Amino acid sequence: MNIKASDAVRLPANRRNTLAMAVMAIIASPSTIAQEDTRALEPIEVSADREATSDHMVTEERLERYQAEDLEDVFASQPDVSVGGSVGIAQKVYVRGVEDPLLNVTIDGATQAGALFHHTGRLAVEPELLKQVEVDAGAGRATSGAGALGGAIRFVTKDPEDLLRPGEQVGALVKLGSFSNTDGYRASTTLFGRLNNQWSTMVSVSQSDHERFEDGDNNEIPGTDARQQLGFAKLVGQLPGDQTLKLSHEVRTDEGERPQRPQWIVSGFNSLYELDGRRDTTTVNYGIAPEANPWVDVALTVYHTESEIEQNVEDRWGRYFGFTRSIGGDLRNTSTLGSHALTYGVDYREDKVNAGGAADRRAEEENGEVAGVYLQDDYQVTDRILLSAGVRYDDYQLDDNNGESFSEDDVSPNANVAWEVLSGLTLKAGYAEAFRGPSTHDTFKIDRASNDPDLKGEKAKNTEVGFDYVYRNFTLSAEVYRSEIKDAIADPLFGPAIYENIGDLESDGYLIGTTYHIGGLQAGLSFHSNDAELDGDPLTVYEHNLLGNTVGDTWVADLAYRWDRNLEFGWQGRFVQGVDSVETSVGTIDKPGYGVHDLFMHWLPTGNEDLRLTVTVKNVGDKQYLDHASNADYQHIAGYEGVVGLPEPGRDVRLGLAMRF
Repeated sequence: MNIKASDAVRLPANRRNTLAMAVMAIIASPSTIAQEDTRALEPIEVSADREATSDHMVTEERLERYQAEDLEDVFASQPDVSVGGSVGIAQKVYVRGVEDPLLNVTIDGATQAGALFHHTGRLAVEPELLKQVEVDAGAGRATSGAGALGGAIRFVTKDPEDLLRPGEQVGALVKLGSFSNTDGYRASTTLFGRLNNQWSTMVSVSQSDHERFEDGDNNEIPGTDARQQLGFAKLVGQLPGDQTLKLSHEVRTDEGERPQRPQWIVSGFNSLYELDGRRDTTTVNYGIAPEANPWVDVALTVYHTESEIEQNVEDRWGRYFGFTRSIGGDLRNTSTLGSHALTYGVDYREDKVNAGGAADRRAEEENGEVAGVYLQDDYQVTDRILLSAGVRYDDYQLDDNNGESFSEDDVSPNANVAWEVLSGLTLKAGYAEAFRGPSTHDTFKIDRASNDPDLKGEKAKNTEVGFDYVYRNFTLSAEVYRSEIKDAIADPLFGPAIYENIGDLESDGYLIGTTYHIGGLQAGLSFHSNDAELDGDPLTVYEHNLLGNTVGDTWVADLAYRWDRNLEFGWQGRFVQGVDSVETSVGTIDKPGYGVHDLFMHWLPTGNEDLRLTVTVKNVGDKQYLDHASNADYQHIAGYEGVVGLPEPGRDVRLGLAMRF
């Protein structure tokens, strides 16, 4: 198997080459491997757009199989990605122990920036609309975007053509789902069609309603009910001259009665109040890639995202509001020049955050912006050696709520190599830097927080080595990494709310993954070990909110068997080793280990996708546990009663019915 220069778009010499992506993609989606020998190699060639090169990929098939409802379901198959918070609005994502604010996160290229409330999550997606999710762990390519200190996550939504069958002009997909644990339901309708030979469109609406869930000990957990609604529309044009234009708009709402600090349990100081959230996103994607002109492969993304949150602390200060707005764009071109695939471009984002009470909802305000220019070259040195090198420059500006202004800029280089030393065995190594300057802060803090006048930008340095091996139906990959984020920015736990450079964050670890398939049977096993620290002290979400967390060694195993083309069933297990005696500034805590099992069955009773039945059982053993990515249990420490994250739901039987017309 040679690494070809013509494959530079999908075989970039970044920290891991396509074989590494394939290993994780296979683990993430065993159903993508069919019975026939002619299709058995499909997962090894992960085809994607120019920016779809990634360390792992979560596929649409896996999301449907386990009837993904939230971010925790989306990333359950990835051992180096953890999600804390057992209800959607409180969920935070950690990649190698680093929290998502330190990553560049996009939905169809629209950057999800800003934080509304430090006790809630920043991200929300509708799994049913996702085509795939791509994860880059650690600082990497110059094309990953601004502020990608801990890596990047790219959510990619479906196009009408992903739903339409060959020759089909119009169709509809109706989905109904029930959830035993919450006595909940989900209902969605998606209409899609071709307007003519060039234009296609889709419109999707969905609603879900969940009552309070029960944990593994059959305790009903207050503050976990939720009502969500979503509307999504997309228009796609395949225009003359190899041009593509996509316009999409999404509105998402989340309502419920939650603890004042939603990531903690209800307690005497953490009462239940109404907490509602909303996000509106408009995105335009344009591309032109003339088949006969290797110099031109232009991609333009322009987006406008607004998010808001409203909490009604009725017995104290009443209603309080937080708003974030991001307007930005990215323009890039890829030119193929002999053995080089050169990607170069510019990106820009303007952020605005506001907060206030009922009398003036936008009384507080901060404004920030970042402009970047970047270059990445994938160079095919020989048939077996692929070298990639790049650089980006970022310039950050911030005008904070106290009238202070900050300006920081820096250059971030990267270099990576992939060398196929033997047939099927590829060695890889890479080094990358990333930079983030002072940026807008949590809306629920800007009324009382300030910035250190000497505040500096954060600088990440990431080093990785590893290998990928493929032999017939067997794959094996491993990597070792060390990441450092110098001058990490946060407001220390005790004392006035002043954002300052509090120290250096380090994330070290290794990842191993293997898969094997024979006939209709697919098996996968992966393991991740990580140490995440700040100046030598372990990260905890209580002390290092919006920075990172400590998660025990994690195993993910899965089995899937395709009985025939109409019936598939399988199992997935996630096992996290306990972490004892974690030293914090307020005392010593423990993080008990746990193992959770999920099952699924996927059946096409009519022999095609016109009718699909899915049965999923989450947490089969009704395990009582607190996810390591959630706030740990501090209740044994005097004065910290009630400081503990929400437990995870107990057994949940999910029944799904999909009807296609």
